[in-house]
Amino acid sequence: MTETLAQAIARAGSPVALLRNAQSRPTVFPVTPEFSNWRSEQLAWRTSVALLDQSHHMTDLFISGPDALRLLSDVGVNSFATFQVDQAKQFIAVNHEGYLIGDAILFHLAEQSFDLVGWHMVLDWVQYHGETGDYDVAFERDASSAVRQGDPKLYRYEIQGPNALALMEKATGAPVPPTRFFGMTTFTIDGITVRSLRHGMAGQPGFELFGPWAEGERVRSALIAAGEDLDLVLVGSKAYSSANLESAWVPSPLPAIFSGEGTAAYREWLPVARTGSLAGSFDSDDIEDFYLTPYDLGYGRSVAFDHDFIGRAALERHAAEQKRVKVTLVWNPDDVAAAMRSLFEPGIPAKYIDLPKARYGQHQVDRVLSDGKDVGISHDVGYITNEHAFVSLASIETAFSEPGTEVEVVWGEEPNSHKPAVEPHRQVTIRATVQPAPYSAFAREHYRTT
Repeated sequence: MTETLAQAIARAGSPVALLRNAQSRPTVFPVTPEFSNWRSEQLAWRTSVALLDQSHHMTDLFISGPDALRLLSDVGVNSFATFQVDQAKQFIAVNHEGYLIGDAILFHLAEQSFDLVGWHMVLDWVQYHGETGDYDVAFERDASSAVRQGDPKLYRYEIQGPNALALMEKATGAPVPPTRFFGMTTFTIDGITVRSLRHGMAGQPGFELFGPWAEGERVRSALIAAGEDLDLVLVGSKAYSSANLESAWVPSPLPAIFSGEGTAAYREWLPVARTGSLAGSFDSDDIEDFYLTPYDLGYGRSVAFDHDFIGRAALERHAAEQKRVKVTLVWNPDDVAAAMRSLFEPGIPAKYIDLPKARYGQHQVDRVLSDGKDVGISHDVGYITNEHAFVSLASIETAFSEPGTEVEVVWGEEPNSHKPAVEPHRQVTIRATVQPAPYSAFAREHYRTT
């Protein structure tokens, strides 16, 4: 019998106790870790062109039927007033109290047909409301290759970098038609019809190509052949998992599903296996202290109060009382080196810092301090070769968000939890400097224009 989240919380005693010691491992990207090395692969999307395979690590939730758009509008904070076929958007949902459930990319494939793609947190929330509400909709879920049996339904390839446009024109043998940011178009590659989403990763020109799985290898081979004289670089999971640090997207904030109106029945519905783990130095017995609003992560531009949706009234209050903003924290190199050096010194070392991505739970939440006072939380963390910097994405109080502000990040857990990725270690404090998000000036200036 599948254990539900509600049953697991009862067994553990509290949501925090469950998540702190969850035996699930950090997020797995079930593709080749490195084709060359992750440093060169990170450089590729800034200096030439990178080919990334997204076919395996994300979940697709296909939503169809006469009420599909109404369901999405009822659950999502986005506006759907002009959402047409061949458009996409970053879909965002909150709970009844206006706290973030999660985000994913929503593709409008055809009339009454959508594909919601990303981590499962927000996909689960949408499916639950569709199945338990008064909606004439149908769902087809294609989980990631980490849990699915058999091949994916779709291939999904990412082409990113200054040579991306030239690669697409060479692979298709035709000029690339003008396409707006997050707009879709259709290409022909080696005689195969390929759908494409136009967007940028880390501010670089980009295309996300997708189609039936059976055609994927032929499309991939054609792209590799076309990229031979364009410095095409195949990118593995290590480099790909760190790309969000440049574009400043926080991939897995803790979903606000453990308290509030309407969530008790959801926890009875949700398998605990899809809950993940909680890591980091921030600790509280109250799970709500880990919740975020969309504004904490810079999603204000996507919120539209032109329709009714779950959490609208509460989110309007959050909009009027925004307390945190998203920033990049650039960690002090000497302090990072000292933490790493502790592995070679007697005694208990600092928490291991992996590269290029250092998070050790699905939901990474570390304390950010100023003069010993908590002023925010640090999320995803890792190294950016293109900036020669070790950084984290953070949500911090507005008063401490000015670039150049000095803060400290507490790294490691106290007491140590029992997660598989946690070894005996001691907490350390690492100095950090507040910088904009995205950190890269190119990404800040060009992300939505390429």
